[in-house]
Amino acid sequence: MTLVAEYAMEVANIDLQTPLVLKQEEVPFGNSFQGYGKLCKMMQMGIGAVLGPSSKHTALHLMSICDAKDVPYFYGHMLQSAEAFNLHPHQDDISKALHSLLIAFQWSRFIFLYESTEYLNILNTIMALYGPNGPIITVLRYDINLNGNFKSVLRRIRKSIDNYIVVVGSSETMPEFLRQAQQVGIINEDYKYIIGNLDFHSFDLDEYKYSEANITSLRMFSPEKLRVKELMLKLGYMYALDEFQNGSCPITVEMALTYDAVQLIAETTKHISLKAEPLNCTDRSDGVTEDGSTFKNYVRSLNIHKRTLTGQIYFEGNVRKGYTFDVIELQPSGIVKVGTWNELSNYTSQRLKPTSAIFENFDNTLVNRTFIILLSVPNKPYASLVESYKKLDGNNQYEGYGVELIKELANKLGFNYTLINGGNDYGSYNKTTNTSTGMLKEIREGRADLAVTDLTITSEREEAVDFSIPFMSLGIAILYVKPQQAPPATFSFMDPFSEEVWWYLGLAFLGVSLSFFILGRLSPKEWDNPCPCIEEPIELENQFTISNSLWFTTGALLQQGSEIAPKALSVRTVASIWWFFTLIMVSSYTANLAAFLTIETPTTLIENVNDLAENKGGVVYGAKRTGSTRNFFMTSEDERYKKMNEFMTKNPQYLTETNQEGFERVKNSKDHTYAFLMESTSIEYNTMRECSLKKIGDALDEKGYGIAMRKSNLIMTELIKEIILKKILLKDWPYRDKFNNALLELQEQGVLAKMKNKWWNEVGAGICTSKAEQSDAKSLSMENLEGIYVVLLVGSGLALLHGIISWICFVIRKASNHKVSLKDAFTEEFKFVIDFSTYTRELKTSASIYSRSRNSSISIDTLDANNTQNI
Repeated sequence: MTLVAEYAMEVANIDLQTPLVLKQEEVPFGNSFQGYGKLCKMMQMGIGAVLGPSSKHTALHLMSICDAKDVPYFYGHMLQSAEAFNLHPHQDDISKALHSLLIAFQWSRFIFLYESTEYLNILNTIMALYGPNGPIITVLRYDINLNGNFKSVLRRIRKSIDNYIVVVGSSETMPEFLRQAQQVGIINEDYKYIIGNLDFHSFDLDEYKYSEANITSLRMFSPEKLRVKELMLKLGYMYALDEFQNGSCPITVEMALTYDAVQLIAETTKHISLKAEPLNCTDRSDGVTEDGSTFKNYVRSLNIHKRTLTGQIYFEGNVRKGYTFDVIELQPSGIVKVGTWNELSNYTSQRLKPTSAIFENFDNTLVNRTFIILLSVPNKPYASLVESYKKLDGNNQYEGYGVELIKELANKLGFNYTLINGGNDYGSYNKTTNTSTGMLKEIREGRADLAVTDLTITSEREEAVDFSIPFMSLGIAILYVKPQQAPPATFSFMDPFSEEVWWYLGLAFLGVSLSFFILGRLSPKEWDNPCPCIEEPIELENQFTISNSLWFTTGALLQQGSEIAPKALSVRTVASIWWFFTLIMVSSYTANLAAFLTIETPTTLIENVNDLAENKGGVVYGAKRTGSTRNFFMTSEDERYKKMNEFMTKNPQYLTETNQEGFERVKNSKDHTYAFLMESTSIEYNTMRECSLKKIGDALDEKGYGIAMRKSNLIMTELIKEIILKKILLKDWPYRDKFNNALLELQEQGVLAKMKNKWWNEVGAGICTSKAEQSDAKSLSMENLEGIYVVLLVGSGLALLHGIISWICFVIRKASNHKVSLKDAFTEEFKFVIDFSTYTRELKTSASIYSRSRNSSISIDTLDANNTQNI
């Protein structure tokens, strides 16, 4: 709103000698008390007029202050006050417009849905306009609980016998109303709506365009208006001309009326000076704006339309008049203007009507002519045989987009037609020999009049036959398999950290372990008495050996702890820092591990045409052997496409006779090493039905499908014979122009878009959509976690191996010390190991082979001799 007001000031000041200056204050929505305080401060500085705010309740409060001080006040809400200028249409005029639509649509009964009591005035006026013989009206309030949940009321409507609905409500609730109505199931072909909200054009309507519900509304301005486009660009919509071609527009009525209010003030200041005198509204002073009443009276006398967005502006009292409503309708192509309404002429329909089949004279008629039309069968979705238990013949045996297109054209132009299967050879033209093949040949030699299929308009073909304007735009694209889930890696549990992090973690582990070892030896407190019973020990021992340091660091890293407890302050400091470090690292690892194990990133061999041209990943490609796609590569000057053409020429085995053959080849290719080049529309159709395939990259070119027909000179040759027989003077037969005009009408009316949606997204589709709605969450398989099991098995195996080797070394040393045979020592030690009944071991026992050895036998005499010697 600030940008709108500032831009409106820029436009207005172009013709003003004394430029307008914008002062603004932000007020929390609905906070009338704060709004009052800020308005009073602005009045003390001096203001000429007031615009806003957006809150209706705050606006009503501020109007009374401005009226007391004779300050002109302008606003744009659907409420009325005698104290200010409202540029918004009066409720009575909106009621008259809705009444005109109801009369034109001949609704004999309908449901009137309203948001709150302020909208009941519209219903009262409509009923007054009908008089005593009005229709049956069911009145419901959709926001009955004031909690934003309208579904209980909408379900009542679904159960009702009425399917004609008039809805009036604010721009804040209307988008949510439409969303919930679609969820409940009352936005479909069975329901017709009239939306009494002037911001309907600014809503996000993409999800309702193909609902087939008839939705009509009103708007005050068209997005095609030059000043509207300029404002959109000023607001940052840099691509306004392209982005809003479907009739929608982000400019709301409040924005447009704010813009127009500035133009109205500016026009008035050209004739009446407006002094911004300081005023005090906090006391009981009687000070008012000088010439404020004069300014207001002059505003009431103005009639302007220059530089406004919403058309003509003049006032009857404080009620704005002069505007014209566009009657708009939501169609598959977007918002389409179907009529206008103003107070003088009421509703005037401007809907494009089907062309009549009855013409004034023979010169302009196709009535009763019969055309032979070629189809390519089977070629879904353009043409295919009807699946029926009955035997069908003639035109009834075919269905598809092309068949329906011919029916629509026949209804408009009044001709008859016979459908014939022309095969899959669309044909080509040889300029040198002046010969053609396929469908082109059939048309040139007079055996057919038209060809309606996915026939691309090319310069080569246009030398042989004429084409209508394109009824569908497309480009060559790449059909390939969707990115596949990569097979789980054995050590996928290491993915949460990069390789660099793992290396630095290992270095940190070794560095900290070394710190414990060094600090443990340097710190006196870490040297302990191994025998606490001896007060003056001969030696001290340190617990932080190399192995213990590594063990302590490992226990902290794995958050399991150990029996070692540091005592010195320096060692405890290092331990604390290491614990904090491991806390963060383990937490980060755990958080990332869940994502890495449950979310598998899809991978693909190719991502664009450059990858395909380089045969990245061993992917080969092909196209239909004959046709516009193959010709595109044969005639292209682009180095990439020349290289691809050379590849396809050298490898004809990758070319196919039909697009369907190429589609099946991509789907069934092993290791996903085949891609197919075909029209983007055919790819869109197939990918809606085969979930494993998708379009790769952008389209390589831009072209269109057209209806092929004989050239005018060939047609005239036959017509001359007919003229001679009938003795009728015939100037020409411009049926090409008639077909073009009919196609334009179908496009403007949204029929072509509706037909494409039907045959591409509805008939036989929905398979991939239902699969996409399923949850992606799935349980982890063994492939995801086999790496950690490998680590466990390898670690346990190494520990077991180390234990066995250590035990063997121990037994060998013990046998050597006691001078016993190695076999006897191993036998005794092994028996002890497998004796699970005891967990203690006697060091000296008569049953042990070590006790019977000489080295282990010590007599009393020997002990006495040794003691005497020691003394």
